[in-house]
Amino acid sequence: MNILDDLKLQYRLGGIAMRVMYWNIACFIVSLIFFYQFSVGQFAFPNWLALSSDPQVFMFKPWTFLTYAFFHDGFFHLLFNMMVLNFASTLFLTYFTQKQYLGLYLLSALFAGVAFALSFYFSNISGSIVGASAAIMAILVAATTYSPLMNVRLFLFGNVKLWHITAVILILDLMQFRLGNMGGHISHLAGAFFGFAYIKLLQNGTDLSIVVSKTLDFFVNLFRKSPTTPFTKVHKNYKKPTEKTTSRIVTKDKTQQQIDEILDKISQSGYDCLTKEEKEFLFKAGK
Repeated sequence: MNILDDLKLQYRLGGIAMRVMYWNIACFIVSLIFFYQFSVGQFAFPNWLALSSDPQVFMFKPWTFLTYAFFHDGFFHLLFNMMVLNFASTLFLTYFTQKQYLGLYLLSALFAGVAFALSFYFSNISGSIVGASAAIMAILVAATTYSPLMNVRLFLFGNVKLWHITAVILILDLMQFRLGNMGGHISHLAGAFFGFAYIKLLQNGTDLSIVVSKTLDFFVNLFRKSPTTPFTKVHKNYKKPTEKTTSRIVTKDKTQQQIDEILDKISQSGYDCLTKEEKEFLFKAGK
């Protein structure tokens, strides 16, 4: 199995958090090819991808309230965000479902984008932003709000309470508020607020992510072809059943049984614990 096949298998089996990271990395590669200006050493994102604070732009390009959350303006920007996203995703998915995860990511990006656009508009400032930081902050703060006293082991620091880590990140954002990238920090704090509000509403019985789940399900079902089944004539058997009954032993196909064992191994120890032969077998079976 080559590296590309390995990546495909990880994408297929890694869950929604892995897929969101893949989407961010893919968007960065695309932007590097089409929007990076090597002469000046920086990205020039078009206003149909980046979120602009100009109402004359975002009112006619409303999708930018989501697309901005999948693009990054530098390798280290992407690297740091993906590291924090991986950390926050593991914590969040310990308690919540993958649909709630995707719903929170998209809704928090939308909320933070609106907060950025309104704050810049009323401050008479023009600018644009890209980056997944706001959605990542929402996921991290949501996990922290739900379980603030969770112990997290950090290299060189040992066991640390989760709320301590989140508090440090928020304080650093507040300290840099006036130093630069004000729009980014506004969106970070807006995302953090949304993550907090999401958990509080969820604890009171209101799951905002249902809106996203139902919307996505609607479009998936809209483009999914309904299977057509030909008309079949049914013959009823009126014969009296005999008293003698035979028991059937349903056995799993050997291949399916091996797939189930490998999937159980992934759920317990993660994908990386698989041997090369197991990865190759799972990839071939998934074709």
